[in-house]
Amino acid sequence: MRFKLLIAFVDNALTDTVLTASRKSGATGATVITNAKGQGLEPIKGFFGLEIMAQREIVMVLVESRRAESVLEAIRVAGKMDDSLDTGIALMLDVDQAVGLKEHIKTLEQNLPPE
Repeated sequence: MRFKLLIAFVDNALTDTVLTASRKSGATGATVITNAKGQGLEPIKGFFGLEIMAQREIVMVLVESRRAESVLEAIRVAGKMDDSLDTGIALMLDVDQAVGLKEHIKTLEQNLPPE
């Protein structure tokens, strides 16, 4: 079984929406890293000229390859990725090897058979 890793840098307010959308589109779980900070093309200046970095959460989803496109699309829509410059980004990476998935693969094969 082949996997893809989807990584989404999401506005904090949209994390739960992204998680729900990814699960509905075929993801079986996710890992969320909180308290990430990021900046876009132009730095945002706050009080005393200090740069304000937007709060983000990083949502990582390991998904079976055949479901990856639909999960990525669901993340894009739910995370409002194309609405403006500062709503976040998502990307997909090939996973060459992964360990610790033996029982996960059994469950996937039983509960989510190939389409």
